[in-house]
Amino acid sequence: MKSSYPRSFITTAMVALGLVATLGACSTEDSDGSSTAGATAPRKGGSLAFAVLSDPGCADPQQVTSLDAGYWARQIVDSLTEQDPENGEILPWLATAWETSADATAFTFTLRTDATFSDGSKVDAEAVKKNFDTLVDLGARAATGVGYLRGYQGSDVLDDNRVRVRFEAPNAQFLQATSTFQLGIVAPASLARTADQRCAGVIASGPFVLERYAEGEGVDLARRSGYAWASQLWDNKGEAHLESARFRIVSESSVRTGGLQSGEFDAIAGVSAQDVTLLESSGAALVVKTNGGIGFQLAARNDAPIISDLAVRKALSLAIDRQQIASVNYVPGTKAATSILSSATPAHEDLGQQLRHAPQEAQQVLDAAGWIAGSDGIRVKDGKRLVVRAVWTNGAVGNKTLLELVQQYAKAVGIDLTLVEQDQATFVESLGSGAFDVILTTVTRADGDVLRSTFSSKLNNQFHVPATSLDATLDEQAAEPDPAKRAELLAAAQREIVDKLYGIPLVELTTAVGASVKLHGVSLDASSRLRLHDVWKDQ
Repeated sequence: MKSSYPRSFITTAMVALGLVATLGACSTEDSDGSSTAGATAPRKGGSLAFAVLSDPGCADPQQVTSLDAGYWARQIVDSLTEQDPENGEILPWLATAWETSADATAFTFTLRTDATFSDGSKVDAEAVKKNFDTLVDLGARAATGVGYLRGYQGSDVLDDNRVRVRFEAPNAQFLQATSTFQLGIVAPASLARTADQRCAGVIASGPFVLERYAEGEGVDLARRSGYAWASQLWDNKGEAHLESARFRIVSESSVRTGGLQSGEFDAIAGVSAQDVTLLESSGAALVVKTNGGIGFQLAARNDAPIISDLAVRKALSLAIDRQQIASVNYVPGTKAATSILSSATPAHEDLGQQLRHAPQEAQQVLDAAGWIAGSDGIRVKDGKRLVVRAVWTNGAVGNKTLLELVQQYAKAVGIDLTLVEQDQATFVESLGSGAFDVILTTVTRADGDVLRSTFSSKLNNQFHVPATSLDATLDEQAAEPDPAKRAELLAAAQREIVDKLYGIPLVELTTAVGASVKLHGVSLDASSRLRLHDVWKDQ
């Protein structure tokens, strides 16, 4: 049984800068978010210089957690399937066909016969089995992929090119998960290494090969010779046009923008709202896409003192002006959150009224809960000040300003939101240990099962969500093969999460890539990851 999502479920926002050309004399921006030069054929060769915000901390696609890691990780691993960003349909890639059991507990994939890893070994059924077997053993180091494989029983090698993946319970979300780079297929030679060793780099089957990862500096990729198993969504069916790609870590937005203007960089991630005018004046293009999944949220540790009080979470939510944040802190096209799922996610339920800006109502909620304004305006109850510790990392553009705005809104109603910035490694440790009151997070995935991996008390439960009927709803949607029924269950889950504010939605995550006039074919996939295979440069 081959599944797909309804066409209306996927929303993509594309913004082109400049009234004339954006990527050359005859450049256009296609409906799929790509930018091309209409009168010029693709040129082979050249090196791409791409600036990102943060260090991934690891060069194994199955283990990385930062948003910026997706820019290069997607280029080195292929997936069993591909997801169409226009309509959400699941399409063949390494797998040419698949069958899903009636109860969604078993998925049988038929693999193409010509794909190989860059060490020459075949991408076969045994390699797929080893990937899934070893991935679950990575545990918290591969939390995203492990979540996709929740309930994994094992894989059966039926022959060289057919493998059956089995789960102990229905797992309707798994097919979409096979399109993500977190379940990208890595060579058995890399799987035989320790998790730490894999962080130095892995062997895979993608159109680019990882040449070097230098912590604090970036990642170098080289074109894979002989690559001939491109996704059907790509225009280029052979080797990548570019000879190489260098991803460099540049934390300052102004430095990234200046580098794009000067020609030091061909493309940059994390374009800030302040830099849009500068890019427009230089004729650059801005490719923008609303990410599926959970946008920026202040996820609460729901058993921590003070923030475990629903009245405090509700007051904080009511105090926030999401529309203002979206308009002043992000690029055009960024949307205020209207649910815990972004509007680009299948089964998004519009709950914007519950996420309204109502500061006076917020104060009334705190009054009723016994929080009395102190001499400095910060509220007090039973001798304790209303202080909420917010942990964050600079993993996405605008994070600091976002939280400073929320801090101002909170202070206006008597909440002291204390901001604690951490580097990526410390942030991950805090997330795992629960060392926060609220923590700024976002999870990209074009499937509503992201709610289960984030808020189920039966899984990792990093936010200490209490066991409620929500668990059953999330389990039911994961088991429901009928898209319409599953959408109803996901809508119910969104209502309960927003009602209880286990996480406080802020704004939707928007991927914004700035591209030079010399660059062509830039596009983003269904998960807002860069697709580099079709990209080419002028001489």
